Amino acid sequence: MAYVVVGLQILSGIALAVLILLHAAKGEGLGGIGGSASLFSGPSQAETGLNRITWVAAGFFMFTSALIGWRIIQF
Repeated sequence: MAYVVVGLQILSGIALAVLILLHAAKGEGLGGIGGSASLFSGPSQAETGLNRITWVAAGFFMFTSALIGWRIIQF
């Protein structure tokens, strides 16, 4: 049982890293000089969905970390 939880934690950690890297950059960069970066200030629907999936993955990773950390899962 413990190895299954550790395996799920490893997989969720990899998924979380990939999901975080998929997010768009929040900085305006050089587009902020001309003021054109503020035209599209709201998040797109895809970005909102990606945020939700990332939060779920982060919650699952924290849950498995707590299980292992509190020694609920014994090796």
